Amino acid sequence: MAFKFPKTFFWGAASSATQAEGRQLGDGKGENIWDYASKEFNYRFYEGVTTEQTSLFYQDYHADIEKMQAISFNSFRTSISWSRLIPEGTGAVNPKAVTFYNEMIDDMLARGIEPFINLYHFDMPLVLQEKGGFENREVIEAYKEYAKTCFELFGDRVKYWFTFNEPMIPAEAGYLHDRHYPYVVDFKRAATVLHHIILAHCEAVKSYRELELEGKIGIIMDVIPVYPRSQNPADLYAAEMADLFYTKSVNDAILKGKYPEKLKEVLIEYDQLPEVKNADIALIAATKIDLLGINYYRPRRVKAKECVPNPQGVFSPEWFFDEYIMPGRRMNTSRGIEIYPKGIYDIAKKIQTEYNNIDWFVSENGIGIEGEEAFIENGMVQDDYRIEFLKEHLRYLHQAMAEGSNCLGYHMWTFVDCWSWGNAYKNRYGFYRMDLKTGEKTVKKSGLWFKELIEQHGFD
Repeated sequence: MAFKFPKTFFWGAASSATQAEGRQLGDGKGENIWDYASKEFNYRFYEGVTTEQTSLFYQDYHADIEKMQAISFNSFRTSISWSRLIPEGTGAVNPKAVTFYNEMIDDMLARGIEPFINLYHFDMPLVLQEKGGFENREVIEAYKEYAKTCFELFGDRVKYWFTFNEPMIPAEAGYLHDRHYPYVVDFKRAATVLHHIILAHCEAVKSYRELELEGKIGIIMDVIPVYPRSQNPADLYAAEMADLFYTKSVNDAILKGKYPEKLKEVLIEYDQLPEVKNADIALIAATKIDLLGINYYRPRRVKAKECVPNPQGVFSPEWFFDEYIMPGRRMNTSRGIEIYPKGIYDIAKKIQTEYNNIDWFVSENGIGIEGEEAFIENGMVQDDYRIEFLKEHLRYLHQAMAEGSNCLGYHMWTFVDCWSWGNAYKNRYGFYRMDLKTGEKTVKKSGLWFKELIEQHGFD
């Protein structure tokens, strides 16, 4: 077999509470910002699909976990819904949520599927967002309480914990680029949110250590490798700044225990530095994780700025670089993003050389296709494009592992077609197809290929 992976390798998929469970009425769940935004700002969501129309995991979880077992998953990553477990964000725990998550975890373990549990996947409880969300330091304490509650309730069985999925996104998409609620456009507020998320991460790790549980804790990063248009110094500077703002600002804090000095210098120069206390710096420096998740979908190609930014405009990282549209790039036209499998190798090497070769796994990677029903033959989606996408990325991952990268697993996004932020069901990602009218879930050709891959520990 040409591409052999260890027998201990984790194979599976990833999902999130809001995107899979959705908003269920009458079970004690509190609203989160997506429940609210998909109703009150419905025009921002593809075909107006709200969180009430998700992939029905909350109702179907026993059958869904059986379907995971049917294609030989040995692991699955999802999140706990903060507003389901603690409807007011702090205080009383919802007993129906405890029952649901206990049964979900127990069922996974009974079927040989290791639960990888993430605590926060963009889903701030609405009552806490009304207090400012992660702009407000009180919410750091609320998150710490929530994390400790999860560890105490489920930590006897869950051995792999993650504090946040893509910590950059709530700050960047919610407070700078107007994609996620609360739809703010203000860099300094975005920087404050990101700093407080990092502090919340640190507090959760600290709580986990204090409980002395037998498991590992980490965080899941959205890493977009940066490539300059050329080796011209101006293009190299553009790439350096893009990487500084969108990768090193988080990665260095989490994995090196400190913010990059250059980032601090730039933010001071432009009067964008958020409040950072001495105790914050000490907490960040003292916090170490065990395991890193990496979400990879696309590269970022940049070039030197062609126009001077408007000094009266909102400060943004894009003041320092422009997007470079590389001739001949290969595109997923459904998403409008470049497909670049070698990026996963480059990320692996960066972790190996710059971040002490920490244990990590691919926590998300996948391809979303619009109009996938056009590929249905004899009742099954013939998604050969997804199989080829997986093969290409796994070949590069295999190469990085052969060169010493400590990658422990691969999770595709996602198990079954799910509701996506803003795009709803426009693009389909799953190993199983979801019929939106009937709720029926049927395996795609890629799901059967993935089953064979897992059972053979590799592919030709």
